[in-house]
Amino acid sequence: MRVTTLSFENLHKHGELFVRFLRARKESFIDRNSWDLPQAAGMEYDQYDTPASRWIAVHDGLDILAGIRLTPTTARCGIYSYMIRDAQLGLLDSIPSNLLSFEAPVDPHIWESSRVFVMDRVPAKQRTRVQAMMMQGMIDAAQEQQARVVLGLVPAVWSRWIGRLGLQASPAGPVLDIDGWKTQVAMMQLATRGPAFVPKPLPDRSRRILQVPHGVRPGIGTPGGPRPLQSPNPPSTTLHIVLGK
Repeated sequence: MRVTTLSFENLHKHGELFVRFLRARKESFIDRNSWDLPQAAGMEYDQYDTPASRWIAVHDGLDILAGIRLTPTTARCGIYSYMIRDAQLGLLDSIPSNLLSFEAPVDPHIWESSRVFVMDRVPAKQRTRVQAMMMQGMIDAAQEQQARVVLGLVPAVWSRWIGRLGLQASPAGPVLDIDGWKTQVAMMQLATRGPAFVPKPLPDRSRRILQVPHGVRPGIGTPGGPRPLQSPNPPSTTLHIVLGK
């Protein structure tokens, strides 16, 4: 059992591992959780699976046991950036816009972790070890990219397993019901030195950034999505990693 950090630059070195990773995500999120997500050829994917992201896989050979995705908060793909920020801007139908208690940051030192999963077939006696390997792999990959903070949309019971793993994190938003699952944004500080992250308060009119034609709901089901008529003011500089849906 080992941990591998995948990127578009090294996929050719790992054979079918990335394909197996996306198939494991389909099994976890679509087959098990019944989430309405894009899929093709037995693989789950979305607009955040770009060359900007990293994927941390815990695996035994080509058997995927757990995984997580990291995306920089500076990422851009059409109208999309990263999951937490796009949800806050109202671009994602499936995630409430009030998920974060401060303005979603955009900074090269802030990363988001998302699509966290552990396969059901992992035995109970191995789950803590697998979770620990996944989280340490995420931390190592984030720090390699000079990340200082981790922001993640995770199951609301995150404080239990974070504590068991000897890690520390703090809530960064309310507990929400998303597709029948209790979830919450958690923030993890990766760096003990350097300037502390100071969240920027939400602007009073933060939800009036986009003009959307009547009858159009911006989101993953809208091909290309509506075009924003103006861009939001750049958020404050900070590093975050999102762990979640």
